[in-house]
Amino acid sequence: MNGALIRGALAFVLTTQEDIEVVAEVERAEDIAPALRAQRPDVAVADVKLFGAGMLSGRTVATEPPPVLVLVDPRRPRVLGDALRAQCQRLGFLGSDAAPERLVDAVRRLASGGSVVDADLVVAALSRDNPLTPREVEVLEIAAEGWPVMEIASKLSLSPGTVRNHLCRIAGKTGARTRIEAVRIAREEGWI
Repeated sequence: MNGALIRGALAFVLTTQEDIEVVAEVERAEDIAPALRAQRPDVAVADVKLFGAGMLSGRTVATEPPPVLVLVDPRRPRVLGDALRAQCQRLGFLGSDAAPERLVDAVRRLASGGSVVDADLVVAALSRDNPLTPREVEVLEIAAEGWPVMEIASKLSLSPGTVRNHLCRIAGKTGARTRIEAVRIAREEGWI
């Protein structure tokens, strides 16, 4: 889904509240620290994908960073680890599919010094097993090397249609839109 559309929808939901003002929206991770320095918000809301380079740490913000509500795709809860390793002191975690009321409540709780942890995300992050069958793992490992469907089929003595079916099921199980994304997700999760 389009990042600008999601950001706009989040901003709209938050601005409908009398006690919440959206002071900035940024598209790229490298724009976060300058926006935090310039706007000094009470709470920042960020997609978990923006973590990794310490973008919300005190080192890059040059002041005490605000609490951060981290939105996590519930289909990929293991990426919580990246956010947990970030050096921001106060993090809250909420599924990116949460109802608007939960988002508003989470922002208010963080602003008042409370904590926010979506228990379902934590449980999923700790217990998610590999959803791929052994054959799907084989198909994806070969696909990860860049081989086209015909070559994958030949290497595994399968028909091209069967390989396409496996790739389709893999995409569904990983929540990926492309084969490359499925490979990336499976590697991040430790499935291949």
